[in-house]
Amino acid sequence: MKIKTKVVIITLVLAVPALLLGHIIWPPDPALPAPTSTQLPFFIFLAAVEAVTFGLGVSFIIFGWPLLKRVPEEWQTKARWSFIALSWMLVSWWPHDNLHQHIGTDIQRLLYIEYGFHLTLIISSFILAYSLVSLLRKGPATA
Repeated sequence: MKIKTKVVIITLVLAVPALLLGHIIWPPDPALPAPTSTQLPFFIFLAAVEAVTFGLGVSFIIFGWPLLKRVPEEWQTKARWSFIALSWMLVSWWPHDNLHQHIGTDIQRLLYIEYGFHLTLIISSFILAYSLVSLLRKGPATA
């Protein structure tokens, strides 16, 4: 079986339960207002995209980690940090969004989400930007 097929299968095997179980694992705060019938399809679409991204992130981890062995020694550290950053950027959206709905307007817990997810996603972006700039400065002949 081709890797692309395996990626699609693993992604869907994880995405479907993630979509269905998100509100069971993290029940929404009852104090939050319910979405209108016009808003609901947009929330469902976003939840589906986040669940698929979660499944794709796990597939990326499973099939991407072994590829790091092919990276030249001088790029190993940046490649590993970039891999970790990108993995986090893919898998974190599903729990992140569900936790936002679950904690509602509890400001202290919202602060935990801000640091646990938002700050780490910002750091992940810095890691990827630094790695890409480093690669581009080297040029295609030496990279």
